[in-house]
Parts: sequence; C-alpha cells; structure tokens
Amino acid sequence: MSDAVDPTVPPSGTGCVECDEHGGWWVHLRRCAACGHIGCCDDSLARHASAHWRSTGHPIIRSFEPGEDWFWNYDSNRYYDGPELVAPESHPEDQPAPGPADRVPGNWMAQLRSRSD
Repeated sequence: MSDAVDPTVPPSGTGCVECDEHGGWWVHLRRCAACGHIGCCDDSLARHASAHWRSTGHPIIRSFEPGEDWFWNYDSNRYYDGPELVAPESHPEDQPAPGPADRVPGNWMAQLRSRSD
C-alpha cells in the first residue's frame, strides 16, 4: 500500500480538475493521496474522485475540505490512517461548498435529490 500514498505530491489545484475543465460544480472535494488529483466527492453529480480511483487504481483519498483530515480507502471501503500530506491541505477557506460559487445552480439541492430517485 506504500505506493498508494505519496505525501510529497502537492494537490493538482483548488477545485475538481474535471469539473473545472467542463464548467461543472461540486459538493465537496477529495484529494488523491498518490498523485494529488483533486476530484469531486460521491455526493457530487459527477463523482470524479471515485472515477479517478477506478481509472488509475489509486485507492486512497483525503478530504480536501477545510478542517477535515480523514483518509478513505476505496478498495477496503474503510477509513485509512494516512500521513500528513504536503500543503495545502484543503481548498481555500473562502471557497464555498458547494462550489465554485459562480457555477452552483440555484436548484442544486433538487438536482442532487433527483439523481438519487
């Protein structure tokens, strides 16, 4: 599991890579502990963090939310006791969740509810 975490790799940015490329929005952000890829969580419509795991095999993520320091292992479906990662540890505190503020639709909660129906 040592190759699943590289604490020296910085995050890829301050938002979900794919959502930023395509003008999307996210609920919360997750950081790949192997390569630093920032993806949106499974509560988000696009679920890019878990898609990254499926496409790369990188199973360990860390929350990229301010004040959160937990890791998750997709392979075992359990929390993971990971090391401190190189800064920054979260997106900027003034960046809202969901975000980014200028792309979150007014009916975002309805969109999330309709996805789970």
